[in-house]
Amino acid sequence: MNTLLAICVGVLYSAAIYLILRRSIVKLVIGLVLLSNASNLLIFTASGLTREAPPLIPEGESMPAIVADPLAQALILTAIVIGFGVLAFAVVLIRRAYEVVEADDMDQMKGTDT
Repeated sequence: MNTLLAICVGVLYSAAIYLILRRSIVKLVIGLVLLSNASNLLIFTASGLTREAPPLIPEGESMPAIVADPLAQALILTAIVIGFGVLAFAVVLIRRAYEVVEADDMDQMKGTDT
């Protein structure tokens, strides 16, 4: 399972870098979204996948040998929420830039700097 997730992370990172290097600003944002998803999956995989026991231990019981790590799950959840906010801002920014410049190409946007 870890090998499959490692391959998925590698594919997501390579696709994200490919899209980030394109000239279209929409592809840049899609690449950034893929990059953040790949990073989330990497953190989730590195924390260890276990279905042995929940992270909450009832009062009075001893600590089990294998417990799910709640910190990685909390970090990923926070990263997803922040990533969604950044994506929403980027979409509004792209729309406004397209209305002003009427181009999606980054090279055509450079000519509008004054």
